[in-house]
Amino acid sequence: MGKTEELSINAIRMLAVDAVEKAKSGHPGMPLGDAAMAYVLWTKALRHDPKNPAWANRDRFVLSAGHGSMLLYSLLHLTGYGISLSDIKDFRQWASKTPGHPEHCPECGIETTTGPLGQGFATGVGMAMAEKYLEKLFNKPGFPVVNYRVFGILSDGDMMEGVQSEAASVAGHLGLGNIVYLYSDNRITIEGKTDIAFTEDVAKRFEAYGWHVQKTNGYDLGGIEKAVKNAVNEKNRPSLIIARTMLAYGCPTLQGNPEAHGSPLGEKEIELLKKSCGWPTGKKFYVPRDVYSHMKKSAAKGTQAAAGWRQMMKRYAKRHPAQYELWQRLSAGKLLPEGFEKDIPEFKPDAGAMATRSASGKVLNAIATRMPNLLGGSADLAPSNNTYLKGQDDFLPGKPGRNIHFGVREHAMGAISNGMALSGMLVPYCGTFLVFSDFTKPSIRLSALMNTHVIYIFTHDSIGLGEDGPTHQPIEHLAALRAIPGLTVIRPADANETAQAWKLALEKNGPTCLILSREGLPVIDRNAKGFTPASGIERGGYVLLDCKGAPDIILIGSGAQVHLCVKAAQLLGEKGVKAKVVNMASFDLFESQTKAYKDKVLPASVSKRLFVEAGSPLGLHRYAGDKGEVLAMERFGASAPGKVVLEKFGFTPENVAARAMKLVKGK
Repeated sequence: MGKTEELSINAIRMLAVDAVEKAKSGHPGMPLGDAAMAYVLWTKALRHDPKNPAWANRDRFVLSAGHGSMLLYSLLHLTGYGISLSDIKDFRQWASKTPGHPEHCPECGIETTTGPLGQGFATGVGMAMAEKYLEKLFNKPGFPVVNYRVFGILSDGDMMEGVQSEAASVAGHLGLGNIVYLYSDNRITIEGKTDIAFTEDVAKRFEAYGWHVQKTNGYDLGGIEKAVKNAVNEKNRPSLIIARTMLAYGCPTLQGNPEAHGSPLGEKEIELLKKSCGWPTGKKFYVPRDVYSHMKKSAAKGTQAAAGWRQMMKRYAKRHPAQYELWQRLSAGKLLPEGFEKDIPEFKPDAGAMATRSASGKVLNAIATRMPNLLGGSADLAPSNNTYLKGQDDFLPGKPGRNIHFGVREHAMGAISNGMALSGMLVPYCGTFLVFSDFTKPSIRLSALMNTHVIYIFTHDSIGLGEDGPTHQPIEHLAALRAIPGLTVIRPADANETAQAWKLALEKNGPTCLILSREGLPVIDRNAKGFTPASGIERGGYVLLDCKGAPDIILIGSGAQVHLCVKAAQLLGEKGVKAKVVNMASFDLFESQTKAYKDKVLPASVSKRLFVEAGSPLGLHRYAGDKGEVLAMERFGASAPGKVVLEKFGFTPENVAARAMKLVKGK
């Protein structure tokens, strides 16, 4: 190890321990243990440009072990990204660029939000799949427009998480040779040595997945560099480099001690550490000038590569103008073709009942014809979710198409979709039954945190799915999804509203969940007496069926239950009770409207309200009001034909009308 290399590695380590100590909070053990291999990765292998962090063909770096965030912040600072020394000193403070776990910040060089272990690993697999697809879409002989790799650092904790196993299986199956992950095998977790809970042979497991596996010493710079080069040359298999490391490497009393995982080292230990490294003990946040010069010089190789790439793109524009035009549009964030809304089909009221999942499939296939950047699939449920793009290729080993077979891997499916969306050029979608959104939810939460453009298709949205019974009938799931900040949840009432929901999901810069029915639903006749001429689903909630004069009661529903409310309102009308029906398709879209609009839809003067939804009552009282009621599911469902289940639980027009009548009469 040369002197400059040693200084650089120690600068990474000392910035980390000083920042954690100043914050009195953080994880110093991992940056101390992994600085050497991170240094090799960033100076010898990673192709990146700090002067242009958004360069489309840059290599991606994912710190899956996000608790070691100071390792990443130190590297970004030293190589010239927009993380200043002041930012380092503000580690874990309010509104700083250096939060406790990395948060997606492209301009800072942070590719993805990590922290929940295993998520970074799986997101990186999505990034690698995006590269393979974009490579197929744009590369021409002599023009490697897209050829980046995904590098990452993993921890023992990452290797234990189920989402990692799911994603590793996908990556191995697809032969994603553009993945190079370094696994920091320090054999320590918070509770102690890993052998209390984790004794498997990781190398053999990954070999069984179809990965290229190597082992090395985490402090042998030459050995690490050789392993990385071998991995880069491995074209048809993802690579895992198992590096034997030590938590809190170099600490005189805390090396290998679980206490160093998530707590500051303390001033005394830091002083001893710095002395052992020949580092000035009286200086905090000290970086030798030679280190800045060396680290920025290493990053300059990426700047040169980016300049060469831009020159190539000028030639590409002349040789392949149509592809270049598409590249320019997508790379500028214009993900929808002009006039795409004209591709969206309309459904006639006389077409008969249609499940909104079926309508979704028709809309998806219609809009996909002019959107080569729209791709996705299902967790082995494409025929049920209607997520398959007809006439398009499957995403297979060595043949990246638009139909992705995620397998029965819902959690990885969501994380992989996030990784694809982070390309900034693709709009991924993924599907499963609503009840299995539980398996996907950690990734959905990160979608909302990062504002990724992912469309989640959740079908079989209520007890109406029937015979599969309570294990497959969602109850609490709508409420749980609605509770996630930044997530748009839409439950359309018919085929045309499903089409409009797709339009909203495509136009929105962020994640959207489409909640779709298995059972057939009538296409609403907007020309019928009392109905609103056009859907107001873009406003979340709107008056679907009005009445003359002030209503006696407002019936509120979403999805299939909107039709119950309409029929109940008609039954009430026959008895002289005036009912207005509100379609509350999306809580979050409705809440984004003005107070004046919301008051118009749900006027305070009408206190008698009944919210009908075949799911948890949680959150429904917000719109039913203090004097209103809800008809919802207070227990799990049951196995029987869907119509029978709905009837037994009271979801019939007659019962809704009866409940409303009692409410109107004050009984």
